[in-house]
Amino acid sequence: MEDFKLVCPCMLGVEGLVADELRRMGAEKVEAQNGRVIFAGSPEMLVRANLWVRCGERIQIFMGEFAARSFEELFQGVKALPWERWIGRQDAFPVKGSSLSSKLASVPDCQSIIKKAVVERLKQKYAVRWFEETETKYQIQFLILKDRVSLMIDTSGEGLHKRGYRANSIIAPIKETLAASMVSLSRVRRDAHLIDPFCGSGTILIEGAIHARNMAPGVDRHFAAEEFSCIGNEVWTRERERAKDMERRDVPFEAFGYDNDPAAVQLTLENAKKAGVGDCIHAEQRDVSQFHAEGESGCVICNPPYGERLLDVNQARELYRLIGKSFERRHFWSYAIISPDDTFEACFGRKADKRRKLYNGMIRCQYYMYFK
Repeated sequence: MEDFKLVCPCMLGVEGLVADELRRMGAEKVEAQNGRVIFAGSPEMLVRANLWVRCGERIQIFMGEFAARSFEELFQGVKALPWERWIGRQDAFPVKGSSLSSKLASVPDCQSIIKKAVVERLKQKYAVRWFEETETKYQIQFLILKDRVSLMIDTSGEGLHKRGYRANSIIAPIKETLAASMVSLSRVRRDAHLIDPFCGSGTILIEGAIHARNMAPGVDRHFAAEEFSCIGNEVWTRERERAKDMERRDVPFEAFGYDNDPAAVQLTLENAKKAGVGDCIHAEQRDVSQFHAEGESGCVICNPPYGERLLDVNQARELYRLIGKSFERRHFWSYAIISPDDTFEACFGRKADKRRKLYNGMIRCQYYMYFK
């Protein structure tokens, strides 16, 4: 099969990171847009992106895009797309999506129109009147944004943040893709001494280890596109073997997690073991007030509890003052903290050397980085 267009939806603020990831994999025509990255590639690239993307949310086949302000325009635009290229006469093709700032605001009505249009297209191509939809599932997804319609077929199934190592977690855990983005922005090296003094379920530490050891985060999980008849099993086998061959177990990376909750410490160790990085991640019960920079170098990345998550605003700000005193300025040490609080720098005690807007779920945050 020749190359086709793909899209990787992602959190606002990490589009550049995802684009860089895809370019390193060999993707072509990579274009970062708001909340997504468009790229081109072969079936091998579709598989490789699913296995390797750390910061993106899923991989989709990009079917097409057009303007629509009426249901008739929506119907005709969808019907004009080559759905038969992917969907067989026995396959299932459910529809879901969202509409934002558009005249076509009713999602159920849009779902119904899109479904009818795909059915009409496939009726003409397959010369059948009824689709049983009993075989492979091709999840159609749509986004209508400012009257512009994008149509995709999902290839990931569960979101790419579902790495498989975090069956259990503490309250308000950080998403794996966000943790991976923070690790990437902090430029965690293969010989890093990574520390998270609020380790929770260990997500930041584990994503740091996966990054440092060049492990494909999706290598051990299942993807929807493994059922697609046009992508042979040999492609998945070959790409998984390639990913395993690229792992670097010989790097001197080490990570240390601390938390005042013993259950969190235990969970960190359990999840690290599930992720295959238990040998380089250590955790113990310790309050952040006991933190001090030990050793010649260190890279601290953390997601402290804050007003919209676990603590009230006053408690969170007192915590920021405490870590501002504990995270002392030292050569070869860096600190990075994610927070939604606009007063963070004032509480912490100094301006960040660099800031980056990120979203923790629906909460708009800043990633404050200190390295000078």
